[in-house]
Amino acid sequence: MDLSTTYMGLKLASPLVCSPSPLCKDIDNIRRMEDAGAAAVVLHSLFEEQIEHDAAELEHYLQYGADRFPESLTYFPQPHDYPLGPEEYLRHITRAKKAVKIPVLASLNGVSARGWIRYAHMAQEAGADAIELNVYYIPTNPQYTGDKVEEVYLTVLEAVKGSVNIPVSMKLSPYFSSMANVATRLDQAGANALVLFNRFYQPDIDVDELEVVPNLVLSDSDDSRLPLRWIAILHGKVKASLAATSGIHTARDVAKMIMAGADVTMMTSALLKNGIGHLTTVRKGLEKLMQAKGYDSVSQMKGILSQKSCAEPAAFERANYMKTLSSYGWTATLE
Repeated sequence: MDLSTTYMGLKLASPLVCSPSPLCKDIDNIRRMEDAGAAAVVLHSLFEEQIEHDAAELEHYLQYGADRFPESLTYFPQPHDYPLGPEEYLRHITRAKKAVKIPVLASLNGVSARGWIRYAHMAQEAGADAIELNVYYIPTNPQYTGDKVEEVYLTVLEAVKGSVNIPVSMKLSPYFSSMANVATRLDQAGANALVLFNRFYQPDIDVDELEVVPNLVLSDSDDSRLPLRWIAILHGKVKASLAATSGIHTARDVAKMIMAGADVTMMTSALLKNGIGHLTTVRKGLEKLMQAKGYDSVSQMKGILSQKSCAEPAAFERANYMKTLSSYGWTATLE
């Protein structure tokens, strides 16, 4: 059974990739990921706030919600709260590369080009096989138009691409007014991969303490439907590799994404819930599913149910919305 795939030009043994999480801060965990079947690992993020400590800059990013990351534990992090500063993060890349044979990707998390160019280049020098740009940006300023928001992504991508010669992926939000257009523009600007989608972790309110508090809720398989739809739509329309993230928990989740057109699937919540050894379960389950369906390789499966290949392309558009409502007998009630 051939599970191999290609992601951003990197030859991977399977489509199973570990996405950024606290687990990646420990070299032993990264070794265990490789042993359990991970084909690559994306390290936990180096935040822009770790690079830029200027008070005015930090205030700006906090105002726009840019600190509300999956790996953050408070809404107002201070430099001493970060377990790995920029220099230590670079050393962590080097140690990880020495510890495993699978590709190690660095993750840069922020909203501006300043500071990133330098550290993108340094991450490359430290041995990173590729860089994932996680532009976690919540535009709350009503004066910002959609065009300006999109320019943030394009500017960061172009700045980093100009400073490194290793592959660069863009981890995207699903909230663009024209997702297909943004994906196409990023593809044309040189993105080697699009990672769909970034989960924006929402704040909560503590009624007793009268505080806004972080509330991390791990994903489940249902969260995979949004990236599934857009990967199916974009497959064959962009040159960039497509990575599915959010809601990847089981072998069936992985198979669905590959059939939609994903090159790789990324998981974090499943490993936090079930342990790193869960990768082995998913890999074996994928092999069993492929065998049952008569597939000898991942490449045979890839994109067979993408929008351009499936019998009902409209299933990924409005027709599926109406069909779903009708299946529950809700149409008459909603009208």
